[in-house]
Order: sequence, then structure tokens, then C-alpha cells
Amino acid sequence: MPEVLAAVAAEERVLDHLTLTAEPGVIGGMPQGSLDFGAAINTQALLHQNQQFDFYDGGGLDLACLGMAEVDGRGNVNVSRFGPRLAGAGGFINISQNARRLVFAGTFTTGGLKVAIEGGHVRIVSEGSTRKFVEAVEQITFNGALAIGKQQSVHYVTERCVFRLVPRGLQLIEVAPGIDIERDILAHMAFRPILDHVKAMDARIFRSKAMGLSALLLDLQLADRLSYDAERNVLFVNFEHMAIASIEDVDSVRRVFDALCLKIGRKVALVANYDGFRLDEALGDAYFEMVGELQSKYYSSATRYTTSAFMRAKLGSSLHSRHAAAHVFETRAEATDFLRTRSRVELTP
Repeated sequence: MPEVLAAVAAEERVLDHLTLTAEPGVIGGMPQGSLDFGAAINTQALLHQNQQFDFYDGGGLDLACLGMAEVDGRGNVNVSRFGPRLAGAGGFINISQNARRLVFAGTFTTGGLKVAIEGGHVRIVSEGSTRKFVEAVEQITFNGALAIGKQQSVHYVTERCVFRLVPRGLQLIEVAPGIDIERDILAHMAFRPILDHVKAMDARIFRSKAMGLSALLLDLQLADRLSYDAERNVLFVNFEHMAIASIEDVDSVRRVFDALCLKIGRKVALVANYDGFRLDEALGDAYFEMVGELQSKYYSSATRYTTSAFMRAKLGSSLHSRHAAAHVFETRAEATDFLRTRSRVELTP
């Protein structure tokens, strides 16, 4: 299952935000799977394998996604030995020991498992003949207790549910729509997981269209650029070096401002940094229409600043033509001084 992550990332248009790696030495680009595992398209670098493992052993991975053949109630994972068959651990141990966060991905059972997605719900057509969640793994390739001691974040993702490793053991945290916990999960496990606070898996996973992860990621990145000072009722926005390159980017700005300003519940004074801001010329009308709408709905006053004379002129003329206040300055100090002056005037009887 981990081999398909790159394809999903590309489909969701988030590949540029990730640096994916594979054991043979690939860094960046789009790693391939199946018989092409170890190769990649548009790699950023290709290292010798021993150098790649120096990177892994040194804790270079923020997140690792690995397979799982057997899992027990203590969070141990086996991918290396099954009866007389010794598959070997490969780089599994190096990666799982040193990545900050781990996701083990695979089917819930194996051996004839058939699953159907119908109307956004999961239906088990034919259950697998072999359990993967067992009383005790045959060989420990990943040690759950050691991970807890190191405070690693560890999740186990299947087609029907998600578990998280906690000090007490494996906790069931998410269930796919259409799945019955007793019938489809507990009946096919050799141990009983912790069942506190189980919620539904994201419904977008089970739809045929893209999940919209690029918009979600952009919203999260943009939300980090907003800071609200409740005491002064000022919303600071840092658009420095931000690029608006698509209509989706414009929509993201609208969504993030709507969410925050509605939560605040009153009009705010805006101070926005436009230094290094880049706006695709074809999107100018859509962007400034959106800015004007936000200003009329959410701002008691608005000041903007940028060292670019061209951007100051662009902001000023575009906002003025839409009957929005166009107070655009060169520096933050000028913008905040104007805000203080305006506040004194507005508050004076």
C-alpha cells in the first residue's frame, strides 16, 4: 500500500509540497511502485543506498509510511517472518526506528479479501481468510513499546478502520462509513482494542473524485499567515512572498478569512503585509473583487503596506475602483501609525 502514496499525492496536486524518498536512494519527485519500485520520475537527487540509510538513521524523516503483515495488541508489527518463510526486514527497521511519525498501511485481513465501495460506504464482499491483527506477532520487526518510550506517533491504517498506538495498547479511532465495529472489525481480531472516542473516517476517501487535499493544504498554510490581536481588535496578515496563481488560490483566501472573521464575530482593523506578493495578471479582477467583498463585510478599517511601488499603485487603484478604502503604505510602521491615528479619530465624540 505505501507504494501508491506518490500516485495519490500527484492526483491531489500536493506532490510539490512533499519530498518523498525510497530506500534505493531516490529523493524527491514521484517514486514508482510494483516492479519499478526504487525508481522515480523527476527526482531532485539520487544517492547511493548507504548514504540514503545514513539519512534515515540520522532521523531525517518527518514521516514514514510502511506496510504491515501482522500487528498485535501492543502495537508490534511483523513484516519479516511467516512460519518457515523468512522474508527479511530490509530497511524496515532503520526507517521505523528513526522516523518521527509512522503510518503502517495495509488491508485489515488477507487471503481472498474483496471490498466494494458503494455510495460512499464500504462493504466487505468477501472476508480475508487470514487475520492480520493477531494475539502475538510471529517476529517483532517493529517494537510498539519502544516506540511509546520514544514518544513516536504511530498509526495503523486499513480500508475499514484506523488504529493509534497509545501507552495502553492499540486504540480504534476511526471507522469507515458502512462498517460495523462488532461484525467487521472486532470479530476478525485476536485481541480487543481500546474503543474510546471512535469517529468516522473522512468520507472523501470513499468517493471517486479527488479529495481536495491541495485546497486543504493551502488553507492550512494560509491560516498560519493570519494573527488576530483580540485586545486591540487588529487582524495582522502576512502575505509576504505569497503567490496567487490560480482561482483556487483566490477561493482559499476567501475561505480562510471567512472562517476566522466569522469566528471573531465583529469587524476588525486589518493590517496586511504585501511585500513580495505575486498576483497572476489574469486573476487580478477575481482577487480584488474578493478583497473588496471581505473589506465590506469584516473590516472596520484596512491598511496595507509593501516596499514595491508598483504593488502600492496596483493595490491602490484596484481597491479604489471597487469603492474600497485604499490606504497603502511603504512600511509596517506607517501602516500601524495610520491605524492608531484613525482609531483615535473614530473613538473621539
